Formats: sequence, C-alpha cells, structure tokens
Amino acid sequence: MERYVRENIASFHNKRLESINKIKLEQILKRKNPYLFKAKNIIAAPDLVKTLLDAHLSSQEETIFGDFLEGLAIHINKTVFSGDKSAAEGIDLEFNSDGVRYIVAIKSGPNWGNSSQIQKMKDCFNKAKRILRTSNSKMNIIAVNGCCYGVDSQPDKGEYRKLCGQSFWEFMSGDESLYTQIIEPLGHEARERNEEFLERYAQIITKFTCSFAEKFCDDGKIDWERLVVFNSGNKKSICV
Repeated sequence: MERYVRENIASFHNKRLESINKIKLEQILKRKNPYLFKAKNIIAAPDLVKTLLDAHLSSQEETIFGDFLEGLAIHINKTVFSGDKSAAEGIDLEFNSDGVRYIVAIKSGPNWGNSSQIQKMKDCFNKAKRILRTSNSKMNIIAVNGCCYGVDSQPDKGEYRKLCGQSFWEFMSGDESLYTQIIEPLGHEARERNEEFLERYAQIITKFTCSFAEKFCDDGKIDWERLVVFNSGNKKSICV
C-alpha cells in the first residue's frame, strides 16, 4: 500500500497544478453565485477573487483526490481479494469473498449525492445484478456503496450496504487499522509540491485581481450590477 501511494500521489499533485494552470476568471465568475457574495458583504476585489478561486479549487481538488483514493482502494482490494475494476455502468469494483460477489460503487465521503443521484446508483446496482445473474441465477450478490472517509451509523440501506471510513477500508482489505495507515505516506513530497502550487496560486490571484478590477470595478469599488449582468444576463456584453 505504501509503495502504491508514494508512486502515485504525484498524479494528484500534477493534476492539481494542471487544474489551476487551466482555470479562467470567466469560468469561475459564471459558475459562482454573485448574490451570495454580495450578501456576505465582500467589498474588496482581492477578497472576492480569492474567495471565488478557493471555492472553485476546493471542488476540483475533492474530485481529483477522490479519483486517487478510488484507485488506491481498487489496488488494495486487487492485492488482497483479486478484485477487478468493473465494466458495469456506475460500478467501480467487483470481487468475490466467502461465496459472495460484491459490486462496489466508491465515493469520497458519506454525503456525496442527492436523492436522484442515490437512486441512479441503486438502478446501476440492480442492472449489474441482473446481468451477473444471467450466467448464474443463484449467485449471492451484495451491493456496497463505499465511502473513503466519514461514518454512517446505519450501513444497511436495504438494497445495498453503505460502508464509510474504517468500515470501508477494512471491507476492502480485511485490515481494521488500514484507514489510519494510509495517512502517513500521503505526505510524500507534499511540502515541495505544495510550494510549487502556492507560487502559481499567488500569480493567478494577482492576475485575476487585476483583470477583475479592470472589468468590474469603478475607482476600486466593485460594480455588482455589472458583475450580475455578466453572470446572469441574457447578453454577455463584457469579455474577461
């Protein structure tokens, strides 16, 4: 496990840096709610730009790191139980243990989706079960929603099981302490890679603040009406 983390954590840092290098001010201005930031009484352009950028990056990083943890979980399970990446829609992993065929959908944390998204996952579970049972109608299949962190006090959801945090990592590996062992190797080269990221982050903040002030400020004051028109108006007359 430690070797896999050390060899693959670089992909997280690389994608994180790639994400910030690709970002455009126009993107985050269109995707975020200007009314919310006005209601929070953000009056300085640098503060608004930093808040917008941080919100965007946080969402991006959660997705990127979620993909890394999914890969780690599949690697560990394959090593212990010979599990494989699933070809079924919405299913990340399949493996056998004690006469049971487990189909697993992996998410980052326990509060990952709304009711429609959860229903879609259940539909994918049911479809995968039907396909698997075409070759063996008596196959014992258990669907699992695995979450890499957090806790769920009621894992039995009827149609599937929801295992979070320690329960998930133990289920994937058979090791009840694995969830704490993962944390240490994640710091491999973290300081060096974070310094590189923060240097680029500072450059982006400066660049975006200058551009924002030019397009959406009058004498240093945010023109909220102009910003709302750009974000929500039918005709985008301002180019960033």
